[in-house]
Amino acid sequence: MGGSQVAVDDVVQRYLDHLTVEKGSARNTVSSYRRDLERYTQFLADRGIGTLAAVSEADVRDFLVALRKGDPDAGVAALADSSVARTLVATRGFHKFAAAEGVVVEDVAHAVRPPKAARRLPKALSVDEVLVILDAAGAPDHPRALRDRAMLELLYSCGARISEVTALDVDDIDMEHRAVVLRGKGGKERIVPVGRPAIAAVDAYLVRGRPDLNKRGIPALFLNVRGGRLSRQSAWQVLVDAAARAGIDKEVSPHTLRHSFATHLLDGGADVRVVQELLGHSSVTTTQVYTLVTVNTMREVYATAHPRAR
Repeated sequence: MGGSQVAVDDVVQRYLDHLTVEKGSARNTVSSYRRDLERYTQFLADRGIGTLAAVSEADVRDFLVALRKGDPDAGVAALADSSVARTLVATRGFHKFAAAEGVVVEDVAHAVRPPKAARRLPKALSVDEVLVILDAAGAPDHPRALRDRAMLELLYSCGARISEVTALDVDDIDMEHRAVVLRGKGGKERIVPVGRPAIAAVDAYLVRGRPDLNKRGIPALFLNVRGGRLSRQSAWQVLVDAAARAGIDKEVSPHTLRHSFATHLLDGGADVRVVQELLGHSSVTTTQVYTLVTVNTMREVYATAHPRAR
């Protein structure tokens, strides 16, 4: 049957039947595709396009633009990038099906790609928020509290990944020279300086906390109550619990402390390439996302503080 004679709505129904019967797609998936394709067919109808053979690649691209920016004349509201990508998947699948079934000669949506997801800026805590969390690690005379405080201090002092801190052995930290050896992605090692408060917390843990936890004689720096190496999941929970006790209502993860470390350094005037080395990033491009955070902060301060900002 020639594409010039087939209405878009008819092919849409055939495609949805194909998903349901032949592909065995879930009901929710088919319902989502139906909504997405109804939006697409309405867009085409508003352009006076009723048959599939009349659709061009430019029409599909214009539909993508309308989804992203909104098109009041076409009755299309702007969608989030994730929703745009999902709608385009449905549209591309529809056109691919039509071409495979011989309804049309060419798949006009083949070259149309979904938008890249917007790069989310990491959320950093303020210095005061970090200090409150560190202070909430627990009673200083308890072995686990001493461990938790030392671990959280190291996470923030070094900007380390949680996996890097839980992988530390006692010999990896140089108390005298205030430095630690971190093993990052791909086993790549880097030496990172450690602040005095973190060194003091680690020292207190080594003297008064770790001996009580050291039931197996293993070299791991941070031990669990059974004497084994503290897991990433347990270390994560330590931070979440401390943040809750501190009354921080933001979502906090080990990466939050890493983000905060980088942001606070850049706010203090550190060179982005130095921060790159401290974080263990292979490319400075990865680190530069934190400069966007500080620029946004500066804009906010400027907008509220400068008399001629508005």
